[in-house]
Amino acid sequence: MHRFYIPPESWNLDALALDDAETHHAIDVLRLNPGDKAVVFNGRGAEATVEVADIARKSVTLRKLLHGKSPPIGCAITLAQAVPKGKNMDLIIQKAVELGAAGICPLLSERTVVQVGDEDAARKQQKWQAIAIEAAKQCGQNWLPKVDPPRSLKEFFAQSNRYELMLIASLQPDAMHLKKLLAESAGKKPKSVLILVGPEGDFTPAEVGLAKSHGCRPITLGPIVLRTETAAFYVLSVLSYELFE
Repeated sequence: MHRFYIPPESWNLDALALDDAETHHAIDVLRLNPGDKAVVFNGRGAEATVEVADIARKSVTLRKLLHGKSPPIGCAITLAQAVPKGKNMDLIIQKAVELGAAGICPLLSERTVVQVGDEDAARKQQKWQAIAIEAAKQCGQNWLPKVDPPRSLKEFFAQSNRYELMLIASLQPDAMHLKKLLAESAGKKPKSVLILVGPEGDFTPAEVGLAKSHGCRPITLGPIVLRTETAAFYVLSVLSYELFE
């Protein structure tokens, strides 16, 4: 069945309604008809199977049939990703949602090619959040990660949340293998993890030092130097395998 997103602030099981963008998609793209069934979700775990009751020019009336809630994933993994050039950030966000990331924080590092002003940052955040929504719709994920506006590493740590485990992918010789680091916890899995992934060419030594001063532990992703998007997919896959219940 087709899936549609309803923001949590608009979630009302007694009066489920699609916003303008989702209404356009339902009517003009999918061409749904009364009696068709679909699934709606709110990005906070809630989901409902609905039936299209009526279609007007700019509105779709939905009738709830069943509803439930998916439990959150056992470990909340936040990806802080240096913004790569081109459209690779779009792909990273899409795959991060599919791999269960709880949050995505785009970073503007010293070696980031992309330059972003305040207005452009807001547009990019809106675009990337829309990509995250589409990815959640397609992969059946009922927990939608929030995509932050792009910001510098210094700004990120000034506003950052607390995490039980903080990591930074690093090419430096003091980086530890992730499996060995996780083994140090003696079987106690963290409930929240931050992983920083740098741009092509890695973070600068000063940025690595800043991250370490805030509690990030350098980890190696193996003997092969990975592209930044590959590094993101790799570390999210390993963390989800090791930490998700």
